[in-house]
Amino acid sequence: MNWLLGFYVLVWPALTLGVLVIICAAVLRDRRKAKAEKRDLV
Repeated sequence: MNWLLGFYVLVWPALTLGVLVIICAAVLRDRRKAKAEKRDLV
C-alpha cells in the first residue's frame, strides 16, 4: 500500500511537467511562425 501512495504522489509532478513541455513547445512553434510571417505573436 505504501508503494501505491508513493506512485500516486510522484505521478502528478510528472504529468504536470509533461503538460508544461507541450504548452511551451506550442508557444515556441507559434512564436517562430509569427516571426517568419513578420507579425506579432498576440
